[in-house]
Amino acid sequence: MSDQLLAIETTRLDAGHVRLRLTGELDYDTAPELTAAAADLHRDDEVLIDLTGISICDSSGLSALLVVQRSARVIRLTGVSPQLQRMLDRTGLAELLTVDHDDDLRATG
Repeated sequence: MSDQLLAIETTRLDAGHVRLRLTGELDYDTAPELTAAAADLHRDDEVLIDLTGISICDSSGLSALLVVQRSARVIRLTGVSPQLQRMLDRTGLAELLTVDHDDDLRATG
């Protein structure tokens, strides 16, 4: 079994569209990996972040999502668990981050 706590699969779908598929834990220990991935984004990118494979997300994970949001033109979250949706709602981040609840988005690519 791998010691890796977070896997990030980056796929450039076409010019200006990137998908980040996250698997594992997005927390204090792994959030820097997501912020590092954000450094490779272009300011005019539209980023789809697939969180289907995330088992844990804490406040550090939420902060990392904001870093990605500041690094790209638009971000959309998909695969958001009910627990993560509650965190987004309670912290007010649901107002800043677009959450797509369309299951078809997770199935693409």
